[in-house]
Amino acid sequence: MKEKLLKIFAEHSDQFVSGEKISQQLGCTRTAVWKHIDELRKNGYELESAPRKGYRLIRKGDGIHSHEVKVGLTTKRIGHEITYFDETDSTQYTAHKLAQEGAKEGHVVIANEQTKGKGRLGRQWFSRKGTSVSMSLILRPELPPQKTPQLTLLTAVSVVRGLKKATGIDCDIKWPNDILINGKKLVGILTEMQADPDRVNSIIIGIGMNINQHHDDFTPEIRELATSVALVKGKNVDRAKIIAAVLNEFEQLYDLYIERGFDLIRPLWEAHSVSVGTFIYARTMREVIYGFAKGITEDGVLLLEDEKGKVHEIYSADIEIASQADS
Repeated sequence: MKEKLLKIFAEHSDQFVSGEKISQQLGCTRTAVWKHIDELRKNGYELESAPRKGYRLIRKGDGIHSHEVKVGLTTKRIGHEITYFDETDSTQYTAHKLAQEGAKEGHVVIANEQTKGKGRLGRQWFSRKGTSVSMSLILRPELPPQKTPQLTLLTAVSVVRGLKKATGIDCDIKWPNDILINGKKLVGILTEMQADPDRVNSIIIGIGMNINQHHDDFTPEIRELATSVALVKGKNVDRAKIIAAVLNEFEQLYDLYIERGFDLIRPLWEAHSVSVGTFIYARTMREVIYGFAKGITEDGVLLLEDEKGKVHEIYSADIEIASQADS
């Protein structure tokens, strides 16, 4: 009901909508309309009411509840089921549990704050309340396990395109899972799977986005490495709008991928990549390899040619762009 009410206000931007018209569109009494309006106010929405005019939305809240996200969704299934927490340990943990319990493909877990957020290689992902986006998406594609890295790259493209549509910001992708602005990290992506040896049962894609953090929200160490949309734009932005935009982009690309494969996704990823076509250091669990990033395979594996001409297939590594002096 809140979603429908917000859509009514969105269709009548900066205009009063009568209580009678709202009650007719929602199919409820005028008293029920007042109760829904009161709930929106409690969620941080500023609404003006006037006799014989009705209600007008002055300012949206900065919530990311399911009804706030769904207002901007144009998807057929992604995001239609949302589990929301004001605070949780990790959306990844919850999504894994829901997947094991039979949650449908497209189910999204969103948190306003994570206390034990997960990043790649067991690292912690920090997300202070009300500033970031922490969400995990459940997928059930019919894929062999070795194809799952492709979905990390697909997600990266979805995030870049969604951020562009929602905020106007142009971002870069650093293989395999970082979204950057001016060389600083804005988004991290974590892809995990529940699988048998020859078959994927479910894939959980975690997306952590720095949205409304300001200078003092980052420690001095993190400040040198990370940024946020608010720092780039100079103002806070609507987190729910960004979530919806990313999910809309994801479903379009995911459906294209399922129907026609990774060949159509790869050039979209390469168009935003700052890793391919340059000299890099790849820090794997065993060694550091320096060389020229030639591109990615159809499975999303990075091809790195070292100084002796040997081409290494990099499945997992921390990537650092080499300086001009190094190259």
